Amino acid sequence: MITRKLFLHFPKCETEKPIVYQLVKDYNLIINIFRAKVTANEEGYLVLDVTGEEADIERGMEFVKSFRVTIDTVNKGVRWDAARCTHCGNCLSHCPTQALRLRDRDRREVEFVESACIECLNCLDNCPFGACSSAF
Repeated sequence: MITRKLFLHFPKCETEKPIVYQLVKDYNLIINIFRAKVTANEEGYLVLDVTGEEADIERGMEFVKSFRVTIDTVNKGVRWDAARCTHCGNCLSHCPTQALRLRDRDRREVEFVESACIECLNCLDNCPFGACSSAF
């Protein structure tokens, strides 16, 4: 069993279909949804973990792509802009998984470890300089 973090973008015409249900039922996948949103334009965004056998995940993702859904394995719903970060450390105590953490304690340099991020969005409210933002 493996787990993949995915960022999915659904076009307007596909947001009301039970795609996630089909992934669980027909492809034996375990789905953990971190964030989901349907915009005013009725486009959909979904950040999730997909767990299962690699072959089942591949088949499931081919099924999802048949609905013109864009799948990104790199992108996440939370973004960190290193250029805007002043390394004030305000975010550190608010990040439950330490996705935002000190890279170098002596120099007080903050880093973002995307793979540890669970999309809780605490960083958005607690960064006074807007270094953390949401994709949706």
